[in-house]
Amino acid sequence: MKQTHKVQEEFKDLRLDVYLANALPEVPSRMFIKKMIEAGQVTVNGRQEKTKYKVSAGDQIEADIKEEAWAPKDIPAEKMELDVFYEDDDLVVINKPEGLTVHPASGSQSGTLVNGLIYRYQELSDVNGLSRPGIVHRLDRDTSGLILIAKTNVAHARLGRQFEKHTIIKRYIARVQGLVQFDQGIIDVPLEQHKKYHDHRQVAKEGKGKSAISLYQVLKRFPKSTLMALFPQTGRTHQLRVHMKHLGHPILGDEKYGRKESFPRLALHAQSIAFSHPITKALIEFSCPTPPEFLKDE
Repeated sequence: MKQTHKVQEEFKDLRLDVYLANALPEVPSRMFIKKMIEAGQVTVNGRQEKTKYKVSAGDQIEADIKEEAWAPKDIPAEKMELDVFYEDDDLVVINKPEGLTVHPASGSQSGTLVNGLIYRYQELSDVNGLSRPGIVHRLDRDTSGLILIAKTNVAHARLGRQFEKHTIIKRYIARVQGLVQFDQGIIDVPLEQHKKYHDHRQVAKEGKGKSAISLYQVLKRFPKSTLMALFPQTGRTHQLRVHMKHLGHPILGDEKYGRKESFPRLALHAQSIAFSHPITKALIEFSCPTPPEFLKDE
């Protein structure tokens, strides 16, 4: 699978391997990035460059990603209690618990949702590669709630197009620090990868980063925190978590963008999802209860 990336101004002067580690999050480590560069699978403006090459703004970088180089050849099927919210011949909706990683990655090839899916289902889509059968989108490990799984490649492709067009409606429930002033609002703030911590995201300067839009609605104010409904209009990594931090109200229990000790878990739950069925075209919506710990008085 080939990917092309144009280097933006904020990433100039990074080493080629460091830039690609940011641009290719699906590649599990810089060791594999280095091997790709040395094997001639990466070109810069049509030329092969060394790992230490410093990228410039405007550089066109093409990477030929061969997932089989790192993906587990045989992901172990593992018996797992899955909360199957809905299923038919084309898709499955799982109510994922917090703390469960969605798919295998370097150093974590068992104990994931995918391991449980392989045990339970004979057919899963392979559009997203060997290590992510059935996975159309993802939830962070510590986020609970509803996640869509595709059984067939046709279902996967059609659901994927709905995600790309932002026609899938998702509602999250979060409990955040402090008292949010307004009952509802829009957060329209672009995001980018953190310059120092590559697994973090940060608010980008005007004209930089990727567009990220979230809507919010206050559900209940507690003495020191607020229960909110969040509606992401785009699907950036850690979008809701970074947006709430930007608003001055980080999600409780968030060890990356707030204080882990402020709540027993990350107080973020994917409560509902609405979409057009990929085969029947019927408009359907699934909704699950708010975790009871989100509703406890302080």
